[in-house]
Amino acid sequence: MTANLDAIAENTFLVGGAVRDTLLGRDVHEHDYLVVGVSRDTMLQLGFKQVGKDFPVFLHPISKDEYALARTERKQGKGYTGFTCYAEPDVTLEQDLIRRDLTINAMAQNQQGQIFDPYGGQQDLAKKLLRHVSSAFAEDPLRVLRVARFAARYHHLGFKVADETNALMQQMAESGELNHLTADRVWKEMSRALLEHDPDVFIQVLRDCGALKVIWPSLDALWGVPNPPAHHPEIDSGVHTLMVLQQSVRLSDDLAVRFASLCHDLGKGLTAKKHWPSHRGHEKAGLPLVEQVCEAFRVPNQIKELSLKVCEFHLHCHRALELKPSTILSLFDKLDAWRKKEQFEWFLLACEADARGRTGLEDSAYPQADYLRHVMQTCLTVNAKEYVAQGLQGLAIKQAIYNKRLELVQQLRP
Repeated sequence: MTANLDAIAENTFLVGGAVRDTLLGRDVHEHDYLVVGVSRDTMLQLGFKQVGKDFPVFLHPISKDEYALARTERKQGKGYTGFTCYAEPDVTLEQDLIRRDLTINAMAQNQQGQIFDPYGGQQDLAKKLLRHVSSAFAEDPLRVLRVARFAARYHHLGFKVADETNALMQQMAESGELNHLTADRVWKEMSRALLEHDPDVFIQVLRDCGALKVIWPSLDALWGVPNPPAHHPEIDSGVHTLMVLQQSVRLSDDLAVRFASLCHDLGKGLTAKKHWPSHRGHEKAGLPLVEQVCEAFRVPNQIKELSLKVCEFHLHCHRALELKPSTILSLFDKLDAWRKKEQFEWFLLACEADARGRTGLEDSAYPQADYLRHVMQTCLTVNAKEYVAQGLQGLAIKQAIYNKRLELVQQLRP
């Protein structure tokens, strides 16, 4: 079998991200291969296992790397699934590469290390441009999110979306094509983007081309909504939200914290203009919007739960040093902090990101978080054992625990 695999080596090319990241000097984590001039039957005879139902993708019998047959595609319907695929041996390398999204992803490398770059990928790497390969880009709406994700990944290296690509993405946003994206695909791209180096760039790129208004209208609505200058020198609620996301990146690698940061002020988009720049009650007003977007994207329950809690209680956290002991214990109950310690920590991080996501306050201290951590740890030293030993039962034990914790919080007040 090894000899047969060697026989198709000259037909096999490393493609996509592995070529791109090698040229950028970045670590390569996945290797995808393209096979030209070979049929499905030949691949199966060589021991490859077909895994793609819609496209001819195979797993190597030994390495388990993905090998795809060169193919062309024709748009037949709406959305990113509306394609028919042709993957016969007469499809050329250039024909396969031209259907790809960006020029920097449309390069191939043969077994000898030679780069095949028919569409200027290396030139665009040098120019630090994210540019579409051809007009066929517009046939797949998912590519709008992919470009935004790549922008978030490579922004710190100086990459920008090419003007002509942004213009094409604007046309796609206006065409209604984005409405055909499934929740699963949107969340997959968004969750990956939020874990990139500069996830705020992902949101900004979507907003620049009009896609954010289609995909997440309640977030897009925050731009142009003012905040009180005394608390928000940056004024604009949309700008503030992206600054909060930037701070969340500094504080945490957790997707939950970053997504919750985006959701915390959604209610401000509902404030009537006559009340601007005040946003009284925006916390609870935002809860239905958080529910709505989490349902639309099928956000995992743990992330949804955190986002709702950050939306509703972030101002409580900001005022922690002023809260009555009974209010602090009530907050812990509502956060389910006694049982969900990791989520409580995420909550504190998201609130700290909110406090620091303001012009001039990016490096400010946030003693509220440490105070609540200390209070929680102290309260957790109280347990039922001593009260059971005293002969208390049921609700009496619960009340005794509460009273003791209340006493401790009173002692810890700043």
